[in-house]
Order: sequence, then C-alpha cells, then structure tokens
Amino acid sequence: MSDFFFIGLPYGSIVIMVIGTIYRYRSSQFGYSSLSSQFLESNNLYKGIRPFHWGIIFLFFGHLVAFLFPRSVLIWNGDILRLLIIEITAFGFGLLTLWGLIILIIRRVQTKRIHAVTSRMDVVVYIILLVQVITGLFSAYLYRWGTSWFASVMSPYLKSLFIFSPDTAALQAMPLWVQIHVVSAFTMLALIPFTRFVHILVYPLLYFFRSYQRVVWNWDKNKIRNSSKMNVGKPPENN
Repeated sequence: MSDFFFIGLPYGSIVIMVIGTIYRYRSSQFGYSSLSSQFLESNNLYKGIRPFHWGIIFLFFGHLVAFLFPRSVLIWNGDILRLLIIEITAFGFGLLTLWGLIILIIRRVQTKRIHAVTSRMDVVVYIILLVQVITGLFSAYLYRWGTSWFASVMSPYLKSLFIFSPDTAALQAMPLWVQIHVVSAFTMLALIPFTRFVHILVYPLLYFFRSYQRVVWNWDKNKIRNSSKMNVGKPPENN
C-alpha cells in the first residue's frame, strides 16, 4: 500500500493532470476558470477569498523554497531565533488559510443562490482542501520544526520521484498526519482537470502589466443620475 500511495499515486496524478488539462483546454476553454460566483454573493466571498489566497500562496512558495533549496533552509534554521520566526510565520499563514476556507464553506452552505449552483466536484474540492490544510496544521503543531524535517525528508523524497528512482523509506517512517498530508496533495493534483483547481494553471499574470482602462462618458453623468425619467434618451418604439 505504501508503494501505491507514495509511488503509484504521484506518477498517476501527474499523468492524469497533464492529459486531463490538455484535453479540457482543447474541448472546453470556457471551463478553464474558477467559475466565479461573485455575482451571486460578494460580501462573504471577499472576507474569505483574500485570507485564503494570501495564506495558500505563502505556503505554496514556502514549500517550493524548502524543496528547491533544502540545504539553505537547514542552514537558516540553525539559528533558533530564525527557526522560531519561520515556524510561527508559516503556522500563522496556515491558520489564515483555514480561516478563509471555513468562511468560503459557510458561504456556499448558507447562501441559497450559491448552494443551488454547487456541484459534487465543488464538494470534493472543499473536502480535499480542508483535509490538506488541517493535516498540515496538525503536522506542524504535533511534530515541531516542520521546515527542517520537510527539507531533510520530503525534499529528497520528491527529488527521487523526479529522477525516477523513488525512495520512500523516510516517508514511510513519518507520522500518519504527514502521510495523509502528502496523499491529499497528490490527490488534489489529480483532480485539477476536473474541478475549479484548473484555474491555477491560467492565472491572469498579464493583469499586472496591462495599461489602465479609460472610461469616457458620452453624456452628462450627473444629469443622468439625477434624472427622474425611466428611460435615458429616446424611449424605445414598439412595432
């Protein structure tokens, strides 16, 4: 079973993600988005999506740095003060992610218009995200200095997958919470083509570089806003 979860699942998830995302893009480019529900409700969406995104982005790049530069992370953690700073900061962003996710789940359950358009795959997305965040927080709290053991255990394991020489011995010795965290991460990877997760592949980076849009009024906007007439301009004619 460990070979299935720690070797078969990672490779299978990558294959499913690559083939599935290409097929979905070629067959339904409109569905290559997060299918925003902002028009149905925006207040709680704003309260939940911002802490969730800020938290998840920090955690993603934190994991990425520990994976790419494990030795530098271990050297940084050699000083107890720096170790405490990075551990507390990462745990805080984990709590921020959980807080935003809970708000988004409550919004989808309590808002009737949002609940009406919620699909089964949306439920799966929230369950996987909830498992991923909670197991990450439990792992960080119960087994201290997660940044150090991630760099010394998880980074070699992930690199062994990339060079097609899987070594799962260290991961098999890790606690159950850590193993569930890893399995849920690869499961999330496999679900990308079939859920709202797919929008992370087409993040609108060009928005940061596009020029400002200029809005030009072709009439006196103050007169229109203060008008008591039902129709603006010439009333329509019925033939």
